[in-house]
Amino acid sequence: MLPATSKLCAAISYRHLRNMTGLRRQAAVAISQELSKLACRSPGHGTWISQVRRRSSLLSSRLEEKPFSEMEMSYIKQGEEALQKSLRILEDQDGWKTETVVANGDRVLSKVLPEAGKVFRLEVVLEQPLDSVYSELVDRMEQMGEWNPTVQEVKILQKIGKDTVITHEKAAAPPGNLVGPRDFVSVRCSRRRGSSCVLAGMATQYGAMPEQEGFIRAENGPTCMLLRPLPGSPSHTKLTWLLSIDLKGWLPKSIINQLLSQTQVDFAKHLRQRL
Repeated sequence: MLPATSKLCAAISYRHLRNMTGLRRQAAVAISQELSKLACRSPGHGTWISQVRRRSSLLSSRLEEKPFSEMEMSYIKQGEEALQKSLRILEDQDGWKTETVVANGDRVLSKVLPEAGKVFRLEVVLEQPLDSVYSELVDRMEQMGEWNPTVQEVKILQKIGKDTVITHEKAAAPPGNLVGPRDFVSVRCSRRRGSSCVLAGMATQYGAMPEQEGFIRAENGPTCMLLRPLPGSPSHTKLTWLLSIDLKGWLPKSIINQLLSQTQVDFAKHLRQRL
């Protein structure tokens, strides 16, 4: 079988056959099968054969992936940048000041950053397992307007791979219409790291969604939601939400700070009701 496999591998080296995904995948699978047999016959070489076999299996799966365009790769990189920046902000525990503490333990903190201005941090514990919270915030993202009164609509404009999306969000006007209608175009990405999940995002440009009449195009980010099982109680989830927004237009800072802090408190209340 090994000589036949060699011929198959030699075949895909010809330029006119390189783009035949099925043939390349067949070669990768054949290599993996032959390495498995060699591992059984040669125990002394089992370690390196196992390593090569894993790489061969990974190659086989990658041959099935759809390649990303240059623009799509740009969005993926923006999402990763938002994630890394957000985590660095959250990891720095110094300088946070309490804005609001609710009777149930929910609290909002804030700090001023040179590069982002004032950012807000919501910390809550939800009596639901992490997967339920994740599904509501990611898998059913477009339904957020049904349960969160501060959101008029969330629409996914484009999906890029399994972890990155471009979204358009219309914010509902607050009571008294003190701020006026805003909308956002954002790139969002989700990552699982062990038992934790990170949902990150930041403002982006998307040609198919120019500024909308009647809305001021605001910008968010870097922002993220960090989901972790509550230590000692895996059926509960600790949610930390970093909020960083430039609402644009002329608005007193006192109004903006009060609005954003209250927005986070209200979000936690409505998310609990939804769950």
